[in-house]
Amino acid sequence: MVSTGSTLLDLAISGGRVRGGGIPSGILVEIFGPSSSGKTALLCEIAGFVQRLKGDTMFHDPEARLDQQFATTFDAQIDPEKFFIPDTVTDLFTHIRDWEPEGKSEVNAILADSLAALSTSLEMEEAEGDKMGMRRAKEFSQELRRTCRLLKQKNYLMVCSNQIREEAGATGFRKHKSPGGMAIGFYSSLRLKTDAPTKLYTPEKKKEKRAFGIRTNIEVFKSSVWKPFRTAPVYVIFDYGIDDVRANLQYVKEKTASTVYSVNDTKLDKSMNQAIKIVEQEGLEDELREQVIDLWEEIEKSLEIRRKPKKR
Repeated sequence: MVSTGSTLLDLAISGGRVRGGGIPSGILVEIFGPSSSGKTALLCEIAGFVQRLKGDTMFHDPEARLDQQFATTFDAQIDPEKFFIPDTVTDLFTHIRDWEPEGKSEVNAILADSLAALSTSLEMEEAEGDKMGMRRAKEFSQELRRTCRLLKQKNYLMVCSNQIREEAGATGFRKHKSPGGMAIGFYSSLRLKTDAPTKLYTPEKKKEKRAFGIRTNIEVFKSSVWKPFRTAPVYVIFDYGIDDVRANLQYVKEKTASTVYSVNDTKLDKSMNQAIKIVEQEGLEDELREQVIDLWEEIEKSLEIRRKPKKR
């Protein structure tokens, strides 16, 4: 299993299938949501995890804005020979089908940020263009039909970010969809939807405060991996990455109704920042993570609806 960098999100994805959860290889994953909600951070965390397993990674940056220094924050190293800025849907999938990974792991990953920026050859022709705007959706459908079987056969993990569009539904309510047509959602085995981010601020000093990160809730919007519709809070700290310690401390405090942050029987502090400092100084990250997994499994078991096997 490949970790997202967030214990709670890993559990939401497949915690009932394997202890600790995570993303299995051999599938297509779409991460979609509003701007600045942690999509690129998740991609980079996943890339860094695969590389630590000695797996190979290939980056596609249709938006041409991925900062390589930003990627190293997540322990992800970008090889210039495996970094592409594709113009069209066909360019992206041609690179994938031609790829021969050099990784020594069973898991190799393809990252794309983001699908919404991809064009088509027809659209790029100024004289005609894609007047009806339908060609891109058709190309996604054609290319995904050819590629998803390859992902399974070669055990590649493909993770793509996508934007979100808002449009009026038939009843007047606003509804959200990701661009690129129906094929992306159809062929994705796992779809993760990020919520609008909430800014995290430092304590005010001298009448000044600064945003140091964001908090977003991520929903397992679709899943062929385990059960869908679980949600997980994810904290992304600027120049740090996904803050798993922060999320885990908050989870334990809330679920145990404690008045202070703690790790098992060790009480830490009422202040989140001080509690994080103690966890890191004492090397309690793994112990905290195991406590969260145990607590999550206990809660899941208590909520399980038990019935005898269906009579068929």
